[in-house]
Amino acid sequence: MSQSFGFQFDNSYSRLPEALFSPCDPQAVSTPAMVLFNTALATELGLDAPTLAQRPDCFSGNHQLPGSMPLAQAYAGHQFGRLTMLGDGRAILLGEQIAPDGRRLDIQLKGAGRTPFSRGGDGRAALGPMLREYVISEAMHALGIPTTRSLAVVSSGEPVYREQPLPGAVLTRVAASHLRVGTFQYAAAQQDSALMDTLIRYTLERHYPEKQDSDNPALALLDAVIDKQIALVTHWMRVGFIHGVLNTDNVTLSGETIDYGPCAFMDQYDENTVFSSIDQQGRYAYGSQPGITQWNLGRFAETLLTRMDDDVDSAVEIATERLKAFSARYDASWLAMMRSKLGLTGSDAGDETLAKDLLALMQLHKADFTNTFRSLIGGKPLQGQPYDNDAFTAWHNRWLNRLDRDPQAHDHAWELMRNSNPAVIPRNHQVEKALRAAEDGDLSVVESLLFALADPYAERDSDDPYVQPPKEDEVVCATFCGT
Repeated sequence: MSQSFGFQFDNSYSRLPEALFSPCDPQAVSTPAMVLFNTALATELGLDAPTLAQRPDCFSGNHQLPGSMPLAQAYAGHQFGRLTMLGDGRAILLGEQIAPDGRRLDIQLKGAGRTPFSRGGDGRAALGPMLREYVISEAMHALGIPTTRSLAVVSSGEPVYREQPLPGAVLTRVAASHLRVGTFQYAAAQQDSALMDTLIRYTLERHYPEKQDSDNPALALLDAVIDKQIALVTHWMRVGFIHGVLNTDNVTLSGETIDYGPCAFMDQYDENTVFSSIDQQGRYAYGSQPGITQWNLGRFAETLLTRMDDDVDSAVEIATERLKAFSARYDASWLAMMRSKLGLTGSDAGDETLAKDLLALMQLHKADFTNTFRSLIGGKPLQGQPYDNDAFTAWHNRWLNRLDRDPQAHDHAWELMRNSNPAVIPRNHQVEKALRAAEDGDLSVVESLLFALADPYAERDSDDPYVQPPKEDEVVCATFCGT
């Protein structure tokens, strides 16, 4: 194993038409050094974790892994509503690892240097944003939310220049694939029906093999991706996650969360919350995420129309029917999720109102999203600010009365709530504190945070620092993409 490090590459993407990618080698860095290595993930992938933990050159572009076939993928993207031809400007797909359980997983270097799609950029990444992606993606995995994952962060020994010089780094990202809505937008722009058919077949084979023999493969793919995206955005809403750059190039066809640039988790509940410094109009605010997901799926459907039916009008009618059904289907998914957060297993006509009334009170009184739901477990009255008022008391009594009508016992409700409401999320002030310390050479803060985030549903004392909302001078108001 030591010679191959356990890598079992089978590079199916490189066998697709070359219109979809460009062969491209990573650019070596001066002095690679391991910052973080995900031993558990490496083991899950069937890799020689003890050896690789000592080989930063394998995750920096300085050593070509046996069997890898590096390439940069081509794709497009509606960025804040405007379509742009993009492609991997600083990411290089090394290949696809076949894990011991048979899963096929992309191994990608992010920040690995210029590619044919860099559009004048340097192709590099700064340490802070790469550590952010590692922390948040691993937190999302522990929360039970589909996500790309992080295998390693390696410092480059070289500065990158943004507004100021920053320490450089390379992230190794693991994904079910990097196929995205933007991949299909790029392919559709080539106006090559054979290329589109090949891409549809490939995506179905890779992610939805049970649908490969469908009479209408394009429609089967659209249906499958809609299902996955409804489930994904419902998860985001459950934990108060705000993606920040929900462009079509960041919508994966596998249903995984990808690209942790200006993302963040809400502290005080407000459906209009925006953290991204580049989202000036609130396009990707917390409460807008379901609607923008539907919009992005509309762009995906457009790429499939000519493959869905020879009669374009008929294809439009079919796709429109699917997209119109999105809202009702998402609403049902959201309500099921909120019932779980509130410990409800039965169905009552007033459940939606009960849930929305709580959120309205939380927004009015600036209640912490995570801690409010966690504090409800056990049924005791909510105490202290901002809950000491008649409105919260009245709502709490309504909720208890609803629980009494539930077919399940209260103990079942509390267990359901524990599994639906995390005690620990990546609080923005904690993340920023950890990243600043790491940039100054102290990794202990990041490591402690990762340890806490690895078990987010476990009981914690109320004075635990990882469950505490930020103090007034710790509030993070804006996050940055780091490109």
